[in-house]
Amino acid sequence: MGTSIFTEMTELARSTGAVNLGQGVPELPSPGALLKDVAEAVTSGSNQYPPAVGFPALREAVAAHQLRRYGLDYRPQGEVLITTGATEALASAVLALCDPGDEIIAFDPCYDAYAADARLAGARLVAVPLALDGADFVLDVDALRRAVSPRTRVLILNTPHNPTGKVFTADELAVIADVCTQHSLTVITDEVYEHLVYDDARHLTIASLPGMRERTLTISSAGKTFNVTGWKVGWICGPLPLVAAAGAAKQFLTYASGTPYQEALARALDTVDAWAGDLRNVLTRNRDLLSDGLTRAGLLPFHANAGYFLQADVRPWGYADGVEFCRDLPERAGVVAIPTSAFYVSADTPDWLVRFSFCKREESLRMAVDQLIKSQ
Repeated sequence: MGTSIFTEMTELARSTGAVNLGQGVPELPSPGALLKDVAEAVTSGSNQYPPAVGFPALREAVAAHQLRRYGLDYRPQGEVLITTGATEALASAVLALCDPGDEIIAFDPCYDAYAADARLAGARLVAVPLALDGADFVLDVDALRRAVSPRTRVLILNTPHNPTGKVFTADELAVIADVCTQHSLTVITDEVYEHLVYDDARHLTIASLPGMRERTLTISSAGKTFNVTGWKVGWICGPLPLVAAAGAAKQFLTYASGTPYQEALARALDTVDAWAGDLRNVLTRNRDLLSDGLTRAGLLPFHANAGYFLQADVRPWGYADGVEFCRDLPERAGVVAIPTSAFYVSADTPDWLVRFSFCKREESLRMAVDQLIKSQ
């Protein structure tokens, strides 16, 4: 296992002093009340192991959130599992549901943990590339149907989507649900950006579609919503047999973690809507600032209806290879980005795409934009 492009780009940012628009590490503040609650939890002694399945009040808050937001009724005891971030939740789910030789479908480009989790389970990730439609990514229905084989056990769905910023539409989700019910597939849906959806886009969870609750593990976390990615608190919701299977795997990964964070987040999740609304406004402005700046710099940004990231076509700068572009960019423009090819599993890769992050302070983005424009 060699050095990843993420490590390489982070080191380039450090060594050159470039503005780091590569990784999705927020520079934005967290709720003051949440931080105060964590400090009080630590000083009051909430520092030992929580229950393996998670702090009871947080499981209740997660269940209430799913009912309030999506109309999905999960029992806090048995159908909600607290994890060490969404990354552990994904690993637990894949290890629980897949055996060596099984196949997992995911949509390309995809978060790099999906392929790694498949390898850990001895399974094979089958990537279905999202089709390019102008400045948008869309579901390729025929490619999805062709990808299903007798060995397919699981479909991993990521919506809102990293790295593209795509929000799967109701029609696309209906097709995915039909494929999964037709072939008896279990769905693992990664929804960590569920509160960060912009403009007129609307996030729907596939578990709310007819026949899908009983075959879906829904994963989310606090990190992106509250700008606390270092706390690593996530959760899984689903039917008892699937959650129990994930829990059986999870107990031998971290067992449990983050007691004071869990305690504080139980209160914060009850009031998430107001906080998330303000955060969406900030991120929408940031996205528009960066998109306009990339356009003025001569690059071609794609649409992003959710999340932290913008894709851009770098061919107008004379680059056919995003890796080469990203390696040159810190010296040329004082900016770091990530080649989108790092997120592709299949060979069908638009090598000229690059990912820029906008979960940064406004001054960081303005500096990056100014430097990009000057260096074109």
